Amino acid sequence: MFLSVFDMFKVGIGPSSSHTMGPMVAAGMFLDLLRNSPFEPAGVRARLHGSLAFTGVGHATDRATLLGLAGFLPATFDAAKGEAALQAMKQDKVVHPEGLPILRLDPAQDILFDYGPALPGHANGLVLMATDAQEDVILQQTYYSIGGGFVVTAEDIESGTATGDLEPYPHEFNSANELLEICAKHGKSIADIKRENELSRRSATELEEGLARLWEVMTNCIDRGLVRDGILPGGLNVKRRAKGIHDALLAERGMNMSAPHTINDWMSVYAMAVNEENAAGGQVVTAPTNGAAGVVPATIRYWLDHVPGASPRKVPEFILTAAAIGGLIKFNASISGAECGCQAEVGSAAAMAAAGLCAVLGGTPMQVENAAEIALEHHLGMTCDPVKGLVQVPCIERNGLGCIKAVSAASLAMRGDGIHLVSLDACVETMRQTGVDMNAKYKETSLGGLAVNVPNC
Repeated sequence: MFLSVFDMFKVGIGPSSSHTMGPMVAAGMFLDLLRNSPFEPAGVRARLHGSLAFTGVGHATDRATLLGLAGFLPATFDAAKGEAALQAMKQDKVVHPEGLPILRLDPAQDILFDYGPALPGHANGLVLMATDAQEDVILQQTYYSIGGGFVVTAEDIESGTATGDLEPYPHEFNSANELLEICAKHGKSIADIKRENELSRRSATELEEGLARLWEVMTNCIDRGLVRDGILPGGLNVKRRAKGIHDALLAERGMNMSAPHTINDWMSVYAMAVNEENAAGGQVVTAPTNGAAGVVPATIRYWLDHVPGASPRKVPEFILTAAAIGGLIKFNASISGAECGCQAEVGSAAAMAAAGLCAVLGGTPMQVENAAEIALEHHLGMTCDPVKGLVQVPCIERNGLGCIKAVSAASLAMRGDGIHLVSLDACVETMRQTGVDMNAKYKETSLGGLAVNVPNC
């Protein structure tokens, strides 16, 4: 299976790749289905199931679905235009997507939350419907938001075609062990192998420009988060902290009074800046998800700003390496918190970041694989229990700690020769099994853990 770096890393909006970006993408897919159907729709509606229902309001799933049905897409979303469209929908109770007639859509009535059992295909399911003038359903499709902004239909899952791009590519691998064998056979790095695979799908110019765009969005997100303060939306009254921490760190640097462990605060503040922006609905890059969007950018920024010899020219190598590791985790387990808990989100992000950092530090493919395994292993069992269904507590700080673990994992791997007891493949399979066994209340439903032990007001 070929999974592009631009599948693992997508430009989108907060607060959630599964619960915000995914439903918006699904709505866009449904509009395309309507445009190509023989029916004459008069209205549209949506029914949210499973995790999308339980944490949908906190994750802005209802808003995202409405915006998607209005024709907005995550990669090109304009917040001001989106807000205007939402206000118009509330007032007029209609939507007019391009290429379709004016459609009845009452935000208060036509976005339904179904708190019963999840749909069979995935914990994040939604059913989109088109109705005629008598409000009878004339077209219906079930979609699943399977993590990281990926969306598949019920038919895709039933037919087994939801796995991705199955066309041949130069270096085919479905496990870390296979990837290491390819690297050894050709004497190339993981990033080299990933780059050659990408070039089977796009030109070198398209690849380089795309990678540059990803880092531009990532670092701009950090910069915005470091200068903005105030209270995050959603009702928890969580205060933005990144600006205050960053200002204090800058002041301490000038006074030459920082303790050595203060470097951990730098790592954390970069990640927190991203995830505060995400919580506010800002533009982020899924890495591999929105809830874990801070780990990879923070690790890159730490390396560029604080590690001697770091160069922006090697950022593409970091991102390609991280994407290769993330693709293996997605293919063999999951990157969805609703499916496997936060081990699948921040854990996967930490593994990707550790691999990328190890690579740009000069690590061998075996050391890179070791770094990814260390980072993932020490997130095993981590639950997804967002308070009030918001991607704020514990998510924002958790990204900071994920970055710290990633850097530590890369450093430990660089101290070794790449030979280690637990393989990345074994660790990924353990994560998958742990996710299967994990109680549903700890998988992005806000029915257990911190979500029920912390007051929601």
